[in-house]
Amino acid sequence: MKNLNEINKPQRPVKVLQFGEGGFLRGFVDWMLQKLNDAKLWNGSVVVAQPIEQGLCDMLDAQNGIYTHIIRGAEGVETSLIDVIDSCVKPYEDFDAYLKLAENPELRFIVSNTTEAGITFEDSDKFTDTPPKSFPAKLTVFLKKRFDLGLNGFILLPCELIDRNGDNLKKTVLQYADLWNLGDEFKGWIEKENVFCNTLVDRINTGYPKDEKIDLDYEDKLINTSEFFHLWVIETDYDLEAELPFSKAGLNVIVTKDALERYRTRKVRILNGAHTSMVCYALLEGIETVKDCMDDENMHNFLKTCLFEEIIPTLDLPKDELLEYADNVLTRFANPYIKHYLSSIVLNSVSKFKVRVLPSVLEYKNRFGKYPQNLIFGFSKLIEFYKTSTPNDGADVMEFMKNATLKDILAKVEYWDADLSDMEEVIKNANPFFR
Repeated sequence: MKNLNEINKPQRPVKVLQFGEGGFLRGFVDWMLQKLNDAKLWNGSVVVAQPIEQGLCDMLDAQNGIYTHIIRGAEGVETSLIDVIDSCVKPYEDFDAYLKLAENPELRFIVSNTTEAGITFEDSDKFTDTPPKSFPAKLTVFLKKRFDLGLNGFILLPCELIDRNGDNLKKTVLQYADLWNLGDEFKGWIEKENVFCNTLVDRINTGYPKDEKIDLDYEDKLINTSEFFHLWVIETDYDLEAELPFSKAGLNVIVTKDALERYRTRKVRILNGAHTSMVCYALLEGIETVKDCMDDENMHNFLKTCLFEEIIPTLDLPKDELLEYADNVLTRFANPYIKHYLSSIVLNSVSKFKVRVLPSVLEYKNRFGKYPQNLIFGFSKLIEFYKTSTPNDGADVMEFMKNATLKDILAKVEYWDADLSDMEEVIKNANPFFR
């Protein structure tokens, strides 16, 4: 059996600094950059900075940065070698090697996925730390080195799952510039010579297939797996496609000047809303996974009605686009390779319902003069679940939901940001449990 480090990897200029080496970035951004290289639309490679002390960089280096990515779903199986990663640096072991990357004039893009908690401001970080603790602090030191060298700035594409991630990253970098007294000239360079994009990412990456045997004619300890669906919405005034022509490579990347929030709303209402509208109902029916829901005729029909008849009519994106996205969601839910347990989705269902489903319920009432029957039924099942089963939420939330009357639950403005008392009779009519 041959080793991946024996493969003759193409030598390409390093154009991307990537904070993070986990399955998501390798199965999303790096996979896309590989597609650009393979289509001869771009010529570049990635250097990975390991953002924490422990990570996968040693394993990546042992395989010369090469790994296998396998896309699996109802559509079939697609296997490819990803060789876009040039090398890795570990700032906690060699901070000078990390800073030396700033000397590369061809370095153009900075990508990150340091978890939702990654874009934070730690006032205990110092400019002289090697390295500072937080990701934005490490980035600020790197940007200051770049500024001091008189080189061009970067296009920054954070992939952390927080709202306005680019704006928040820029704000935090400027906070460090103030904390460390790095000067107005440096802050002006940050503002004028760097493009901080807000992004929305959407792909299920299932990582290394631990409980499976994957037949390859080489050893790969970093096999990565994902679904077929992928979406990257990037909000920027910059002509990003001129440098990274994703659309020409057939990738589902949308570069927009002002529409990110609409796509975020689409994802939250359709994908996340579908999960939350059905999860308590399905658990009460003894169903365990999302795939099981798709295989159950009653639950499948319930979900389709929620999506196509009650959620989509409340959204203002082009109808064809909404229908295509909803169809993709159903295909993703039916993926035979993904075990998505409802017991994990049900966590904090009260707060999730407020954000993911309630806006659709209220907008439906506003547009059509009545409440949507299936979403209301799903809401009633959520309340029934909290009263009779095993929710996973804050102790105070679970106690209140279990013991309060339906009337008091609906009037709990603290939970719903609205008084929902007028739903009482609708819920009683929808679910015999409350009669």
